[in-house]
Amino acid sequence: MITIEKAYQQVLEKAYLLETEKVDFIDSVGRILAEDVSSDIEMPPFDKSSMDGYACRRADINNILEIIEVIPAGKTPEKEIGPNQCAKIMTGAPVPKGADFIAMVEFCEETDNKFVKILKVTQRNNISYKAEDVKAGQVVLKKGIQIKPQHIAVFASVGYTQVLVTKQPKIGIISTGDELVEPHLKPAISQIRNSNGYQLISQVKACGAIPSYMGIADDTPEDTFDKVSKALAENDIVLLTGGVSMGSFDFVPEVLKKAGIEILFDSIAVTPGKPTTFGTAGKKLCFGLPGNPVSSFIQFELLVKPLIYKLMGLVFQPLDIQMPMGIEYKRKKSDRKAYIPVFIEDGEVFPVEYHGSAHIHALTFAQGIIYFPIGVDTLLKGETVHVRQL
Repeated sequence: MITIEKAYQQVLEKAYLLETEKVDFIDSVGRILAEDVSSDIEMPPFDKSSMDGYACRRADINNILEIIEVIPAGKTPEKEIGPNQCAKIMTGAPVPKGADFIAMVEFCEETDNKFVKILKVTQRNNISYKAEDVKAGQVVLKKGIQIKPQHIAVFASVGYTQVLVTKQPKIGIISTGDELVEPHLKPAISQIRNSNGYQLISQVKACGAIPSYMGIADDTPEDTFDKVSKALAENDIVLLTGGVSMGSFDFVPEVLKKAGIEILFDSIAVTPGKPTTFGTAGKKLCFGLPGNPVSSFIQFELLVKPLIYKLMGLVFQPLDIQMPMGIEYKRKKSDRKAYIPVFIEDGEVFPVEYHGSAHIHALTFAQGIIYFPIGVDTLLKGETVHVRQL
């Protein structure tokens, strides 16, 4: 049995970088950027007004100003501003020559559409100067980020419409157990619906990878081997749930070995998820996850998600905040590192009602997870804990 930290290290040591491909920028959300992006223009490309108002000379702000032109956004100024002159200007329009100040429209009084008096002067010039945001050739986005909607606006602004991204890893998902039936079926006595497989499909999608559901494997070495072999042939990572503990029908580790997978570890000093298994066959990566849904969910978060992201070139850094415990919380055993689902209320952390690793509904109320270090059995009220956001 190894620590979760050692397991994490061994998993990421087996990661490699996938190939790249180009996609249309509007289809790139969620993908991992594979190259730096530079601007082909300066931004702003000209001095522009940041307000609706009047473009004038600061030296004339105490005088009555003649309006010599109206400049809407998208129009090039035709006149130069001279002494005691101004141009009525809209937000985003080019600032005319001679002007060095934009008087805000709400602080001005206009008469007869010909003259204006400035009633209040701001310290700011209200001008966005050419290239003050971005210079031509400047890197605006660095490779290795996960593309978000705000990045699409940047792509559009610099004309980067074909985005180089890392290919999405394909993840084969196999559920094991004769007790499982698919969600559309009503379970008979001694049966349960397969929630684990579909939870994992959704977790894979949320990472930006491509899930491939291989179905439910019977509790036989033969059917499990067939599905594992097919999954290995068609995917980069294979996830199995169930069949990795110590029961009479828990033969997944032996099946994995028969399929050519070298087992690197098969037990972690963690709860939930002690029997998590990991192995490799060349570049193929395989996890045997516990059958209980909370266990598989958390082990995916701790081990599988970082691996998927690293294959795509992203170093995953989960959002981790420090907050005080809202109550004292105890556990019975302290020989393993324990992860507990929690919610946050009024700036404090509270464990959700949690009956163990089969309590799937506990996660629906959780905003994050906290951990007990090995050897610690009590978290005191007010004690600062690390909350890993889900």
